[in-house]
Amino acid sequence: MKNENRTEMVSRDTILKMLSKDEVGSVSTAETAVNLPKHAEYIDLSHLDCGVQKADGTAIVMGHILSRKSVHKDTWRKIVAEVIAHDIPKVHA
Repeated sequence: MKNENRTEMVSRDTILKMLSKDEVGSVSTAETAVNLPKHAEYIDLSHLDCGVQKADGTAIVMGHILSRKSVHKDTWRKIVAEVIAHDIPKVHA
């Protein structure tokens, strides 16, 4: 496995481990949604290199999405810090 792919996998795994049981349930429920509301912040766990993104109203594959609204604000801050720690660009809080 290439080093950058391994780093991305570790980051994704680390991010998912930050979620509480309630947040996991919220994220699982969010995966069944058709789309995110326009301007909703999210992280695509399959493309961490894109950092925190904002929904633009177009369809998004929800199965790999972690929306800011589905987790507690403190968890979101930890997730953003993890993304920054792995030098993944385009991150904002």
